[in-house]
Amino acid sequence: MIAMHVGLALVRRTLPVTDSDGKALSSRTQRLRKTLHVGAVVVAVAMIGLNLAAGARTPSLKNLEQQEFITHLEAAINRGMHAGDIPGVSVLLVREGEPIWSQAFGYADREQDVALSTQHVMMAHSISKSVSAWGVMRLLDQGLIELDDPVLDYLGGWQFPDSPYDARAVTVRRLLSLSAGMPLGPIGVHYAPEEATPPLKAGLVRDSVRLFREPGSGFAYSNSSFALLELLIERVTGRAFTAYMETEVLRPLGMHTASFAWDPAWEVPLGYRIDGTPVEPFLYPNRASGGLFATIHDLGRFAAVTATAPSNAAESPVLSPAARTEMYAPQVPIPGVFGVVADSYGLGHFLEELSGGHTAAWHGGQGLGWMTHFHAIPETGDAIVILTNSQRSWPFMARILGDWSRWIGLGPVGMSRITGAVTTMRILVGLLFLFALWRTLTVLLDLANGLRRLALGRFGKIQRRHIELLVALAMTATVVWASQQEYLFITSVFPRETPWFAGSLIVTAGALAFSALFPVHNGQAGSLVRPRS
Repeated sequence: MIAMHVGLALVRRTLPVTDSDGKALSSRTQRLRKTLHVGAVVVAVAMIGLNLAAGARTPSLKNLEQQEFITHLEAAINRGMHAGDIPGVSVLLVREGEPIWSQAFGYADREQDVALSTQHVMMAHSISKSVSAWGVMRLLDQGLIELDDPVLDYLGGWQFPDSPYDARAVTVRRLLSLSAGMPLGPIGVHYAPEEATPPLKAGLVRDSVRLFREPGSGFAYSNSSFALLELLIERVTGRAFTAYMETEVLRPLGMHTASFAWDPAWEVPLGYRIDGTPVEPFLYPNRASGGLFATIHDLGRFAAVTATAPSNAAESPVLSPAARTEMYAPQVPIPGVFGVVADSYGLGHFLEELSGGHTAAWHGGQGLGWMTHFHAIPETGDAIVILTNSQRSWPFMARILGDWSRWIGLGPVGMSRITGAVTTMRILVGLLFLFALWRTLTVLLDLANGLRRLALGRFGKIQRRHIELLVALAMTATVVWASQQEYLFITSVFPRETPWFAGSLIVTAGALAFSALFPVHNGQAGSLVRPRS
């Protein structure tokens, strides 16, 4: 309804019935004007209705049998990959704590026509945070750390750069819950697998792992927090992080191929950027936040354990029930963009409240050429893992997650809201194009009837033409600035719609500039208020 009101407001305009000399416009001109404005309203309303109807078409999935849902899912995946231009996807389903189905779709290497397999080793990206949290909680179970101790007590003399904040307020719990006042960390620092990566401590110094806000003051997504936890594991155990995770977490969980250390024997697919450019596999300088490599089966085992009730210790050989319960307990509420899809952050996991009082624990990941996600519900034993080698995948994953959560009777999950956001973006793009067309045709009609004239450099007191010109310049500057950025969050959420959105801004800016250059003579046609008789 809000979008409809906006659309109507854009095309609502009082129709003048006199020209610049006060003479009545011809009945034909008046009919043309009326047709133009009414037609714009009709098109806007029809476009909004069609978009909303398309976005609302969700079949009833709750009562489908398992094989029926899998058939539906296969069709939905193929449709979504084609629509989103996504090269490869692997999906795995868990029910009652056990993987029941997995399948790979599309390509590991589209250029060489190499099919993606469930045996391919994939880049997990920030799913790594959830797995790394198990490694930290393992130290808790072993009595080697306490969650509320200052992390500096375990770092062997490593110190934060100077800041106005209390470094000893940075606890292990706050690092795990992304509430330690740490920054996001560097973006785009990658190494080829055969390259030597800098030592962890040196990397932390180079990346200036610093405090940018008061520890404990709130959630802030941070790769740097997990870089410090990686250092904590190494200092407390005296072992390399990669070796510790392999023997203490990955292998005991049944993740037989997974590792934070590169293996030249792996077959790792290419990733694909938003523009479709292929990306070779790479390593991050720090591994705990995003450096895990794993097959869909490895991550399926992790999701299955996550989807097992913490009280069932037999199904969780790595952590005690108390440690797992703590991990899935809300630690800090989530505001802002992340708050649209999650309610809180636990220890290495996003958390959201679902229908029936159930809590979902999940994490997603994205990096250059990749997007990944797992969603698990510890109380019910349900989980799903989605791995894609494309940065165009969020709308696709949102649709799949929405279908899955409806099927298990607990949806829709928060991530599925991206589907609604895509529909809203399409409506906005359509309205902008419609407004630009309406404005341009209106100016042309006014010019034909002598109601406007070119007015270069005639700027007196502030008038509507000045506002139109400023808005046009702002829109153009925004598009130019965005085109120079290496990465924009909006392009990940709306990979198909962003180019159209940029185009609609440019076209609208052109229409406003056209109107500003040919202002209304004597303030009649195009006026926002009806001339007085």
